[in-house]
Amino acid sequence: MASVSQLHVLPVRTAGAAENMALDFLLLQRYPQPEAARFRHYEWRTQAFTFGLSQAMDYIRANLPPGETFDLCRRPTGGGLVDHRNDWTYGIVIPRAHALFDAPATQAYREVHAALAAAMQALGQPVALQDKRHPTEEGPTICFERPELYDVINTATGGKIAGAAMKRNKHGLLLQGSIEKSRVGAVDWERFQEEFVRELGRTLGLEPTPTPWPELNEAEVEGLVEQYSSPEWMENR
Repeated sequence: MASVSQLHVLPVRTAGAAENMALDFLLLQRYPQPEAARFRHYEWRTQAFTFGLSQAMDYIRANLPPGETFDLCRRPTGGGLVDHRNDWTYGIVIPRAHALFDAPATQAYREVHAALAAAMQALGQPVALQDKRHPTEEGPTICFERPELYDVINTATGGKIAGAAMKRNKHGLLLQGSIEKSRVGAVDWERFQEEFVRELGRTLGLEPTPTPWPELNEAEVEGLVEQYSSPEWMENR
């Protein structure tokens, strides 16, 4: 198995919710250089929410802001309902050849969020990792309502500023993360990305490398976007 030496840093893309989710999944499944880790920050064409693979649609509808229209999509990862109207969104794929692929999910979650927190701290933001686990509660969740273990919190307010959801399969580990901008102070987001990528490289033991967008099969991209836009996908739990 090839060793992992690079963290590919992909260009920013702006897309609708279904396309953003499809591209994250295809970066896990179909990346032309599967031995490389990959990172991307991406943006949203319209106001959007996403929700975890196992969430019930009735619950999601009941918890969306009433009287407004949103771009909505079920994620390929788990987790709760995420509001992307004012967030900084990113995706990371850790290939199966990397040691972190075989580690417990909580370790990957902690290490990525520790890198994120270090980047925020470098910009003077008062943040830390949540170090306590809440009593287990059954049922669906709303992301950012409360911090879970190893989420990133604002130490001045106690509020959760960053969370993530994951999917692991034979190709690697996909982590989709979100930072709620309203819960931190003034941030130069371009500088934050530079710091975050640097910290991720240090954490993963990889060299961050700016990399052009991969040539994915356009028919496969279009087919997956169509699937993620379909009522069957939205209602599938």
